[in-house]
Amino acid sequence: MAHRTIHPEGWNAAKGYANGILTDDGQLFIGGQIGWNAQHEFESDDFIAQMTQALQNVAAVVHAAGGETGDIVRLTWYVTDKTDYLAHQKEVGAVYRSVLGRHFPAMTMVVVDALIEDRAVVEIEATAVLKPERGPR
Repeated sequence: MAHRTIHPEGWNAAKGYANGILTDDGQLFIGGQIGWNAQHEFESDDFIAQMTQALQNVAAVVHAAGGETGDIVRLTWYVTDKTDYLAHQKEVGAVYRSVLGRHFPAMTMVVVDALIEDRAVVEIEATAVLKPERGPR
């Protein structure tokens, strides 16, 4: 099965990984996205701000592949502070819906000690299945 690397326009180069891999049958595997912007800069250490950016990054990879956020079938979240996540449930829901709408794929939440980027407090990876009529951009 052939595949191609997906990299949103204007983003700094990914070093040692791919932001997304799109297979010929429309499966899009999105590598873990953290709360930094396209230039790999953190604008905040706040959980909600980083979660917002991470979800926007996931959406950007989906769009760069020619898909829509409704094509996402799986999300895996890695958070460094369970208490911080639970304390902000209302904001989490509002931000989630503002980025992904009322689409709720299969999800897993994992609490981890740390992430590779020291300032990262959340990382979100995803899988999407693009409809055949929508090809890569």
